[in-house]
Order: sequence, then structure tokens, then C-alpha cells
Amino acid sequence: MDPSSPASLEDQVLELRTRVLQLEEALRSHGIVAPRAAAPKPAAAALAEPESAVVRTPEPPPQLPYFQTPYSSNAPLNPPTPPAPLTPLRPLDDQPSLESRIGSQWFNRIGILAVLIAMAWFLKMAIDNHWIGPLGRVLIGLISGAGLIAWAERFRDRGYKAFSYSLKALGSGILYLSLWAAFSLFQLVPAGVAFAAMILVTAFNGFTAWIEDAELLALYAIVGGFSTPLLVSTGGNHEVTLFTYLLVMDVAVLVLVALRPWSRLLFGASVGTALFVAGWWFSFYADDQAARTAIFMGLFFLIFAFAPRLVRLVEIDKDDPGRRSAWDNLVLVLLPIANAALGFLAFYFILDSLGAEWAKPWLAVVFAAFYLLLLRLPERGRLHASPAVLTGLHLAAAVVFLTIAIPLKAHGRWLTIGWLTEGAALLWVASRVRSVLLRVLSPLCLILGLISLMLQDQAAAAVVVFNQRFATYCFAIGAFTFVAWLALDGSVDEHDENIEPILRWPALAAASVLVVNLLILVAIGWEIHYYWWLLKWSDDGALRHLHRMYAQFTYSAFFMLFGALLLAVGFWRRSAFLRWQALVLLAATIGKVFLMDISELAEGYRILSFLGLGALLLGVSFVYQRDLLKLRGAGERTA
Repeated sequence: MDPSSPASLEDQVLELRTRVLQLEEALRSHGIVAPRAAAPKPAAAALAEPESAVVRTPEPPPQLPYFQTPYSSNAPLNPPTPPAPLTPLRPLDDQPSLESRIGSQWFNRIGILAVLIAMAWFLKMAIDNHWIGPLGRVLIGLISGAGLIAWAERFRDRGYKAFSYSLKALGSGILYLSLWAAFSLFQLVPAGVAFAAMILVTAFNGFTAWIEDAELLALYAIVGGFSTPLLVSTGGNHEVTLFTYLLVMDVAVLVLVALRPWSRLLFGASVGTALFVAGWWFSFYADDQAARTAIFMGLFFLIFAFAPRLVRLVEIDKDDPGRRSAWDNLVLVLLPIANAALGFLAFYFILDSLGAEWAKPWLAVVFAAFYLLLLRLPERGRLHASPAVLTGLHLAAAVVFLTIAIPLKAHGRWLTIGWLTEGAALLWVASRVRSVLLRVLSPLCLILGLISLMLQDQAAAAVVVFNQRFATYCFAIGAFTFVAWLALDGSVDEHDENIEPILRWPALAAASVLVVNLLILVAIGWEIHYYWWLLKWSDDGALRHLHRMYAQFTYSAFFMLFGALLLAVGFWRRSAFLRWQALVLLAATIGKVFLMDISELAEGYRILSFLGLGALLLGVSFVYQRDLLKLRGAGERTA
């Protein structure tokens, strides 16, 4: 048959369609191609073949090797995995490399410094060579500075904000240098005129920074503002002018940080103010300026005391408002602490220069009351300072100033009583308001009181027991007993997991009980000592030996009686903690009787000492062996 005949073409088309259908069926069986509705039968297939024609069955397509076929029934085929979405690249400004920072930031600042140095040398060379007159030199500087500031606006409009701010900083620096030269070098204008002109430059920079929302420009304005007093300084004492200017600068910064999240400005203003005040104080302060200086110190203190609550925070993460930048943390934590310390020291030195010793304790009380009042300030919202951080700092400051007031006012035993009272009062407040911070600060005050009690001069008294020494010990015993009762009463607390285990209520109760027992031993021991060694002192050697024997016997008797009392209370309260203390005390008494009383006591007292100890130990042993109080398997208290 002719290959070009219609029958031959139809056969070829039919064979090709068969192969295509087989391929589609294979793709559908592997899930690559979705099944489709049956297509209408092609017209070519409907043609009737001649009866004489031999029906040809199309041969199956040849099976290609696996590596030659895109789809093979010999290997499982998986649907293609869609590619993961590409993460958009961050702009270069948001993620600068080291090279970018060096080129765009470091070189920029070095360039500004280099140009300023060059301008300063140019002015000096112009002065040395008399090229232009003094007025011309100043005018050239003023025009150049103003021109740079105006030129910087063109770069800002084109999107080069950082470079624009650098040009403005350079122009402002030239203006400051020109005004300084007009006043200091050429005496063309008085100090007041130069000072006012520099204030205008600073105010313009601050206003521009606020309008353009440019923190960098605001920082340049702060640097220029705090440089102004140095540039126009005449070396004289101008307290009112200097401190008034600093107050205006600080208030302006306070307004800016309340409107914009620029906490760095507040930190810079506080450091600059502290340096100027310290420099003036060591150079010019005198007693006749005390009242005026105290007013300014109070105003500075109030500005930076309220500033952390007014500062606007940088919102790093909307889902985590607690995250803050490093500068925000510096302003929220370091600034309140530094302001409290510097403010108190300033007023303390003013009172010290006036010899007003009586007012120093009340100064600490006033500071404590102020920080307690700050706790009543309302919350301003998420974008302002964290109330939790500032509340903790203000509360801690109030406690610290109250603690400082006690040694400033009280001395000797009253100092001990004051610290112990404060510690017990703080723990009582902590148990009522559930404050973890107060629970941490309370033991510190109690420890101070305990140290003060131990370091006191234990002077002899004319009578035993009824004296100041024993009364102070009794007050300490009562204070720690009250602490133990509070701790036991508040032993279930939902805040326990927020602090260290050593500061939890059960631990505080156990420590207080232990301190109470030790104080009882020490207090009675001092009374025994002073009775036999001081009140009964004699120059007769035999009498002194007799008194020493009586003292040792009294010590042993008291230790045994107190140990027995502790053991009885431990049995009664089912407290293993108390019973262990009693056992330790009895063990110490055993050592004393066997090691000291044998050689110190006379035969009769030695017999009584060993007899009493033996009877006590046998009784204790009998109680434990017979388990008369049903302690085995019974619930025990830890404190």
C-alpha cells in the first residue's frame, strides 16, 4: 500500500492517538493528571473500513529505560513539592553590614570632625596672617554655617536624611565657633549676646528635630546646647544664669522625650547636668549660696525623678511590650538610682556645710516619703515607662532612705531597735500586700539590726536582767518572734515561685525561730557572765575561783533546762526542727560537762551537774524509745 494513501495516514493517526491515550492513562494512574470527561469519538475513528481490509491491532509503545522516560510505571511518582516562599530581603538601611556602617556612619562623623578642625585652623591662620578683619571672619563663619544648614534641606528632600543631618550638625558647629570667636577672640559682642545667639541655634535645631522626627539631629542639638556655657564662659561665678539655662535645656529635653521615643536625649541631658553642677560646686559653692543652690538642686531632682515615667519607649515588638531597647533600660533603671543618690548627696552636703546635723535624718525621711508618693502616680500606657520597673525602684528607694534615716538619727541601742522595727514592719506590709520586693528587703533590715546588736558594747549594769542590754535583747527576741509568726501565718503564698527558696515564708519562719533561740542563749549567757565576773568580782584569788565554779555550774544548768524546754515544745508542737535544736544544745552541754565541769567544779557541784545531765538524758531516751507521743509515722512540722 502506498504510504501516502488515506488509509495509511489514518492508521498512523490511530496509532499515535493510541499511544497518547496510553501515556495519559499512565499519568492518571500515578495521580499526576486528573481524570477528565470522555471526549467525543473522533470522526476518523468512525469511518467504516473495507471488509477486505485487515484489522490491524496497534502495537504497544516500546518501553524506554527508566532513565530515559519522564514518567515510568516502574518507579513511584510523587507530585512536585511547591517551592517555599522566598523571604524578602531587608533594606540595607535596616540591616547594615560592617562595610556600610564604616562608610556611611563612621566616615561621616570623622568627616564632620575633620571639617570642624579645618575651620578652626582656618580661623587661626586668618587671625595670624591678618587676611581679613575680625568682623569679616565672623561673618564668613556665620554665612557658611547658615548656608550649610539651608543646603542640607536639598539632600533631605532627595531622601539622603542621614547626610542631611550631618550637614546641619556641621553648619551648627560652624555657627557655634563663629559666635564663640566673636565673643571670646575678637570681643565684637558681649557675652549675653553670644549666649542668646547660641540659644537660638540650639532652639532651632531642637525644633527642626521635632518637626522632622530626627533623633540624630536632636542629639546634635543637645551636644551644642551643653557646649554653649563652656564656649561663652568668662571664668566667673554665674550660678543663676548657668542653672537657669540648664533647667530650660532639661525641660526642653523632657518635652521631646515625652513626644518622641528618644530616651538617649534624656540620658545625655542628665549626664550633662550632673557634670555642670559638680564642676560649679567644687569651684564656686559657698555657704551664703545654700538656699539658692538648694532650690535649683530640688528642681533638677524633680525633673529627673518624673522623667522616667514620662519618657516614651521604643516599641521593639508589639507582641511583647516588655522588651525594651538598651537605652530605655538605662533610663528606666540607672537614671532613677543615680538621680536619687545624687539628689540626696547634694542636700546632705548643703546641710553639712551649714552644720544642720539635726536635719539630716529628716532629709532621708522626706526622700522616703517622696518616693512613696511616686508610687501613687497613675499608669500612662504601654508606650511610656513600665510601671512595674519604676514601682519596684521607687519602693526600694523609700526603704533604703528609711534605713539610712535610722543611723542618722539613732545611736547605740536605739539604732538596733530602729532597724529591727523597720524589718518587722516591712515584713508585715509584705504579708498584707503580697510584695515580693518588700519580703526581700525586710531580711536585710533585720540582719542590719542583728549585726548592730552583736557589735554593741556589752557594758556592765548595776543590776542583773533589769538593764538596757537585756532589754535590747528582749526587744530583738520579740521582733524575731513576730517575724516567725508572720512567716508561719503567710506560709501559703502564690508568689513563692518568684523568689529564691531561702526567702520564702517557711524558710523565714525557720530562720527566725533559730535566731530567737540563739538570742535567748546569748542574752541569758551575758547576764550570767556579768553577775559572777563583774558584780561578784573580788581581789581574793580563792573567791574568784569559787565564783568561776559557780558560773560554770550556772551555765550548765541553764543549758540543760533550756534544752529540756525546747525538747518539750518540740514534742508538743510536733516540730522536728525544734527537737533537733534541743538535741544539738544537749550535745553541747554534754561536751561542756565532760570536758570543763570535771576540772572546774567542786565535788558536790560536779555530782549535781552529772546527775542532772544523766537524769535528763535518760528521760529523753525513754521518751524516744517508748514513742509516748506517737511520733513514728505522724505528721511533722518543719518549723
